[in-house]
Amino acid sequence: MPDPVTSSSARVRDEWRARIAAEYTSAAITQHLVLWLIQAGAPPDLIDAGLVIVADELVHSRLSHEVYTAAGGTEPPAIDRDQLALQRTADPLEHDILRVAVRVFCLGETVAVPLFKHLRERCSEDLARTALDRILRDEVRHRDFGWDLLDWLLDSDATVTARVGAALPAMFAELQHSYGTANDVVAADDGTMTDGDRAWGLAPPRDYAEILARTVERDYRPRFAARGITI
Repeated sequence: MPDPVTSSSARVRDEWRARIAAEYTSAAITQHLVLWLIQAGAPPDLIDAGLVIVADELVHSRLSHEVYTAAGGTEPPAIDRDQLALQRTADPLEHDILRVAVRVFCLGETVAVPLFKHLRERCSEDLARTALDRILRDEVRHRDFGWDLLDWLLDSDATVTARVGAALPAMFAELQHSYGTANDVVAADDGTMTDGDRAWGLAPPRDYAEILARTVERDYRPRFAARGITI
């Protein structure tokens, strides 16, 4: 087997370095959300589930760091401390919880499931495959947490349905700018990627946009519709 340090590319190292920071940031955001849930008197099972997710995300960050260093990475992750906390608005606490639940979990963690499944399919480097195995398994639980949290909020407040419906267009636009065809990098991508990069758990930006489009139809639309929310 070739030495993983010499067989990886700068693109691999950049991607896994970014994943270290992304997973670490997710841990911090979820920890802050759990504090809000405690302050709002949320059911204990939701609080417990949120704390499990915090631990998961820290494991994901550590695993990503292991892959990064195995790929030859030496630079520290670029963690933005300003992104490690949630911001309260002038709205009631439950409204801020709803905003985070939908944006981060119902949307973000739901699309993460097919995305990481796709990244894992052609991943053959042992450390990267181990990391993606764990991440994919956990993402299913993280996705379900978001929808359970939304259900609790729906049961608690009759105005939630309308507020989610009003907020979703902007949230979907944000997703499109991050992963979809509204992103300039995605729009310019021709789908080309080496087998070596795919073996380290990477996929071209165009694949992200295609997965997002499928997730809208297969997951978002029916899940929101089941809750009386049209998208």
